[in-house]
Amino acid sequence: MADMNYQRYKAHPTVDLPDRKWPGNRITKAPIWCSVDLRDGNQALEVPMTLEEKVEFFKYLCSVGFKEIEIGFPAASETDYNFCRYLIDNDLIPSDVAIQVLTQSRSHIIDKTMKAVKGAPAVIIHLYNATSTLHRDVVFDFSCEECIKLAVDGAKMIIDRIREDKSGTKFMLEYSPEAFSDTELDFAVQICDSVLDVWQPTPENKVIINLPETVEYQTANVYADQIEYFTRHTKWRESIIVSLHTHNDRGTAVATSEFGLMAGADRVEGTLFGNGERTGNVDIITLAINMMMLGINPGLDFSDMNKTIDIYEELTGMKVEPRHPWAGKLVFTAFSGSHQDAINKGRKKMEERGESIWAVPYLPIDPKDVGREYEPIIRINSQSGRGGIAYVMETYFGVQLPKRFQRDFLPVVKAATEAGGTENELTPQQIFDLFDDKFINVLEPYGLKNFSEQQDSDQVSTVEALITYGGEEVTIKGQGNGLLDAFVSAFSKYTGIDFSISNYSEHAMKSGSDSAAITYIEITNKANRNTYIGAGVSSSVTKSSVRAVVCAFNRMISVL
Repeated sequence: MADMNYQRYKAHPTVDLPDRKWPGNRITKAPIWCSVDLRDGNQALEVPMTLEEKVEFFKYLCSVGFKEIEIGFPAASETDYNFCRYLIDNDLIPSDVAIQVLTQSRSHIIDKTMKAVKGAPAVIIHLYNATSTLHRDVVFDFSCEECIKLAVDGAKMIIDRIREDKSGTKFMLEYSPEAFSDTELDFAVQICDSVLDVWQPTPENKVIINLPETVEYQTANVYADQIEYFTRHTKWRESIIVSLHTHNDRGTAVATSEFGLMAGADRVEGTLFGNGERTGNVDIITLAINMMMLGINPGLDFSDMNKTIDIYEELTGMKVEPRHPWAGKLVFTAFSGSHQDAINKGRKKMEERGESIWAVPYLPIDPKDVGREYEPIIRINSQSGRGGIAYVMETYFGVQLPKRFQRDFLPVVKAATEAGGTENELTPQQIFDLFDDKFINVLEPYGLKNFSEQQDSDQVSTVEALITYGGEEVTIKGQGNGLLDAFVSAFSKYTGIDFSISNYSEHAMKSGSDSAAITYIEITNKANRNTYIGAGVSSSVTKSSVRAVVCAFNRMISVL
């Protein structure tokens, strides 16, 4: 096997900071949080959010406790400009929330930015320019002096425009040396101090200096060294809020931000679930729950994680991975029997001792604190959830239950376990037998003896089937666009109940040495619009499909 081409890369330099203090520090309070979901996050979406979706997202961010929310780059995008004006003109910004807008160091861009935010209760004007060696050399062909002049000119224009503003808006200033972590540290300090010399902050009227790790080039400890170095060498430390903005190229954005806070930073910019360019921004949810785990009030409310996930997935079109920290659907699930045993013993011991401090093996926090439940999988009892049941069905029998089947099967399993007491457990075979009995072998009152299909030259199918009902056999016949359409047409006419197939899926399954197909059908009763499910199994997909229709129909009429 060929080696990966590692010779093309070299390690970035470390920081000469022999007396670094941050490794011995602890995080003792939550930072100031700034959501950049509506800017960094939105620009990274394959399909950006609509105005309505942005408004809903903004309202949700406010509801969980964000007091600073970056809403876009209004001078660079009409969409961002219109969104900014919509929030202001419709009085949608709470009085204790500051919107943040991005701007470059150009007169016409700053002018349009100021026009966009006019009349807002509170605004953070966020000036940035690229400062890294690579940007200066490759992108802009800038000298250090030219780079500083660009930043200083922008800082002067912004402060002039703010002095001219008479709308009553409370302004705060922010400057970012973009790609700070790839900028020479002395130069980073020099350019930030040059901007601060213009803005003249005070301890009572601070300015935000945001130090982005735009791209992760090194291990997390190096970024912390850079933050500590900066805070030691800037002459304005007592008059600035040091802010972090980390990305996740190396997969360590959370650690990088935590180390940065230990190194003296005061503020964090990030997104829900780490959405953002490339591998994403730092995940504020993970950081916040990590704080809670340390006994620190995070200042953000993610106590209903399922709601957070639903809103995020609906509005962004993104998905939260099953193993995502604190939020993934499997993170509070124990598959191992030894883990399950330790967890159960830990929970019982806490109850016996009346302890208030959480201490349970393998569960670093109580799932209930984020609106979740612990789910043991494999050992299925009255406390088991859909995920555990679905896992058993797939692992032992190759049955991949669709979500609707999981939902309807759960109460069946719970009823069976509770019938033997709360500690009663079901074996995998017992679980499969329950599914077989309730969702496959529902053979009355209608049964299917056999059927045949013919297709004419126009691909219209004609189906003839032998049906049993009340001990009698009857042949039904129908036509349609394919086998199932033709069968449903014939069966609806025969029974006098008009229904249609609203969902269909099938896959191969294995049970022991046998191989078969299983089909899942969802039908809709056209009279009452209610839906019903059924499954069919056969070595033939066509047979399993027709059997599933009959099964779903029998389940439907059992409740009519």
